[in-house]
Amino acid sequence: MTQQTDVVVVGGGQAGLAAGYHLRRRNLGHVILDADPAPGGAWQHMWDSLHLFSPAEHSSLPGRLMPIQAGETYPDAGHVVDYLTDYEKRYDLPVQHGSRVDAVRRDGDRLLVEADSGTWRARAVISATGTWSRPFLPAVPGRSTFTGRQLHAVGYRSPADFVGRRVIVVGGGNSGAQIAADLALDGRVEVTWVTQRPPRFLPDDIDGRALFDVATTRRRALEEGRSDTGGVASLGDIVAVPPVRAARDAGLLTAEPMFARLTATGVRWADGSRSDADAIIWSTGFRPALPHLAPLNLRGPRGHIPTDGTRALGEPRLHLLGYGDWTGPASATLIGVGRPARYAARAITQLS
Repeated sequence: MTQQTDVVVVGGGQAGLAAGYHLRRRNLGHVILDADPAPGGAWQHMWDSLHLFSPAEHSSLPGRLMPIQAGETYPDAGHVVDYLTDYEKRYDLPVQHGSRVDAVRRDGDRLLVEADSGTWRARAVISATGTWSRPFLPAVPGRSTFTGRQLHAVGYRSPADFVGRRVIVVGGGNSGAQIAADLALDGRVEVTWVTQRPPRFLPDDIDGRALFDVATTRRRALEEGRSDTGGVASLGDIVAVPPVRAARDAGLLTAEPMFARLTATGVRWADGSRSDADAIIWSTGFRPALPHLAPLNLRGPRGHIPTDGTRALGEPRLHLLGYGDWTGPASATLIGVGRPARYAARAITQLS
């Protein structure tokens, strides 16, 4: 039987919970369908050593400050999972875990949401599925010929899985630097860090608090018609969190240029030199997890759906939340997702 509600939120991680908070405040009936069997969103799948870029008080969803984690300036991923679990319960958000959405379709004056747990008919849909389930692997020559282990950063957990191995970490962003540092500081793994361009470390005194301020300044400039400040990208690519700083300062985090191809036993650079490897860890980013929206035929360049704020230009009953700056400045962060979530809830209230 098809169920009815005002809003279906697809995804129960930080963006979906922020949406639920603001929908509840506006007395909009809603359900949050989340594919994961347990609360915590993507944070429950992160590697063991991962910590936030910001202190707890600067990493909170709307309405509820994140508690400080004892002994930690920057909370770890497990603390974030506990916080999101508590947040879901505290606000009694209607999350249905283990409910995967397969498709969103137009159905007259409503949108039809088809999930493996049933079908919903709604006035509006907020898609908040993030990117973690869509890891990106580049089309590097020879990738299929390498006989060692290959995994994306989503599959990395700890150095213990690579003791005594030769590991190449590919990627010049935060995940690449953090995983390379994690392996290098362990001391039991032979690590080579490879980046497409020389790594750009942000100044050591910049953490998530400053990054949020920079993103906010950029948003205000754009809203007021002033020049684009460039935002966070203008400062660098890598936040120098304590482990990254320690590995860098110890000379353990020196990047090599991107190799030309993989071989059966390792990699080969453009100058013909070779390195053997037992494993390649691809820290090469993600793509928006939007297959459920394919029936709406809205995707534009690079897989993005054109939006005005969070609202899809081609379907005003659809809002996208938490995928990056194209759905709201800093909307993929804990502290940044609250503002666009509020905008989405307000816009849905105004739907005729």
